[in-house]
Amino acid sequence: MDRKTFIKTTSLGIGLTIIPTVSCANQAISNETTQANPKIVENSEGKVYNVIGDIQTHKLVGSDTGNQIVEWVDDVEPGVGIPPHIHTKEDEIFRVIKGQVEILIGSQTIVLEEGDIAFAPKNIAHSWKVVGTEKAKMITSAFPAGIEYMFAELSDLPPGPPNFEKVAEICGRHGIRFV
Repeated sequence: MDRKTFIKTTSLGIGLTIIPTVSCANQAISNETTQANPKIVENSEGKVYNVIGDIQTHKLVGSDTGNQIVEWVDDVEPGVGIPPHIHTKEDEIFRVIKGQVEILIGSQTIVLEEGDIAFAPKNIAHSWKVVGTEKAKMITSAFPAGIEYMFAELSDLPPGPPNFEKVAEICGRHGIRFV
């Protein structure tokens, strides 16, 4: 019996025929408000932010991706890092391209080397810090998008040692809290 005949002659076939149609119809509706267009970003392109010493070049933001993902390149000096914090809205992926980055996710700490990747799901405490003697380059992705607005606010803070209360207030408005 071929696939088409099998689907037509079983009760499973009814579900397999109806459910994808309903699912596709709903998907078409939701894509109207989150349409993403193709985009190519060259290495030298992107919006640069100095986020309290974390030099970020934003390559893709929510307006590029239908609010699905934001991606940036961190170019960071040794010793710079982000203290333990929890995201309530987005998951993050960290991919080290150059250097060494010590990362804590939950209760696990490891030093990521070139090519290593870490996944930090929302609602799990995580932090990172550049270790060793050379700058690190890391590609960070957050999904869904939206965190780029927080980074823009943080980059507008005056230079010098950060006012942690102000940083925590900005982050808190975007669903991030320090632990």
